[in-house]
Amino acid sequence: MARVRLDAARQQAVSVSLATGAYGLSFGALAVAAGLDVWQTAALSLLVFSGGSQFAFIGVLGAGGGPAAAVATSTFLGLRNGFYGVGLAPVLRPIAGWRRAAAAQVTIDESTAVALAQPADDLPARRAGFWWTGIGVFVAWNAITVLGALLGARIGDPRDWGLDAAAAAAFLALVWPRLAHRRAQAVAAASAVTALALTPVAPAGIPVLAAAAVAIVAGWGHPRPEEVPE
Repeated sequence: MARVRLDAARQQAVSVSLATGAYGLSFGALAVAAGLDVWQTAALSLLVFSGGSQFAFIGVLGAGGGPAAAVATSTFLGLRNGFYGVGLAPVLRPIAGWRRAAAAQVTIDESTAVALAQPADDLPARRAGFWWTGIGVFVAWNAITVLGALLGARIGDPRDWGLDAAAAAAFLALVWPRLAHRRAQAVAAASAVTALALTPVAPAGIPVLAAAAVAIVAGWGHPRPEEVPE
């Protein structure tokens, strides 16, 4: 049974890694279109390594926003990874040295989701899910990002290929599974309305920050017991 669970965790990790890595093609192309060069795009993926934050960063720049707004928006979205670390601590402990730094770098939506999707009483499967997904996404994302950046200057306007919708699609793919409860749906709706209302009048990046503030205020208290997924 333990072997079956490990194999299942690894299979999930590989599938998620390939699917997530594919987004790197659109990110690389969009980053170049937003004004970054190939090296800057590669460095952003290598060092930040948080797809949502990276799409937000280039989205603000591409819309004409300043560097401060781009960094603030990206940082707000990246803070969620710190909370993931709290949930993963019992799974990864004990860990120290370079492995701790590596674990921090690959603590993302996908590695957390695959790890916590494994049975709670099977720590080896959870650890396998985390490491296989984290490393798999890291390799695929960075490699395909470079490919997308190299192709970006050759494909012309990303909108002609539908790549301008990739950021929105990526965010929707991340958010959708988390909208299983009415409270989450209400918070998402309130955040969306806030962002849409501010978009015509506020500088680029501000609507996203305001939407994030709505979610933070709504989630400040502890979730109700019946709203916590099993």
